[in-house]
Amino acid sequence: MKERYPDVTIETVCRLLIPPIQLFGLYVIAHGHYSPGGGFQGGCILGASFIMMFIAYDIGEVKRRMREKLNTILCATGVLIYAGIGILCLVLGANYLDYGILHQILPAYPAKARALGTFGIEIGVGITVMSVMISIFLNIGTAGEHEGEPE
Repeated sequence: MKERYPDVTIETVCRLLIPPIQLFGLYVIAHGHYSPGGGFQGGCILGASFIMMFIAYDIGEVKRRMREKLNTILCATGVLIYAGIGILCLVLGANYLDYGILHQILPAYPAKARALGTFGIEIGVGITVMSVMISIFLNIGTAGEHEGEPE
C-alpha cells in the first residue's frame, strides 16, 4: 500500500462522527421490530462506521479496534443466535422461527414472546451483517493482504 499522509481535518471529523454513527446503528437494530429498519440495516450502518475508520486512518486502526479473530467470532455468534432461536422454536413444537411458541419458556404472553423473538433475530442478523461487511471491505480494500495481527 502507498504511504499514508495524515489529514487532521478528516481524522477529526471521523473521530467525532464514528461514535454517533455506531450508536445510530445500534438504535436501528434495537428498534427494528417496531419500525422500518432492523438487523440488516443496523449491521450495515455499524459496518460502515468501521469502513469510515479505515478511510480516515488506516487498516492498522481498524485492526486494533476489531481484530480479525474477534470479527470471525462475532460473525459466527450472530449466525448462532439466529439459528438458535429458530431451533428453539422447533424444539418447542412450532415451525422454524415461529416466535409465538416462545411464551412457553419466557414469562410473557404470545404476542410479547413474538416481539422478543424478533428482537433476538434482529440482534443476530445485525452482528453477522456488521462483521461480514467489515471482512468483505478489508479483503477488497487490501487485496486480501490484511491477515495477521496489527503492526
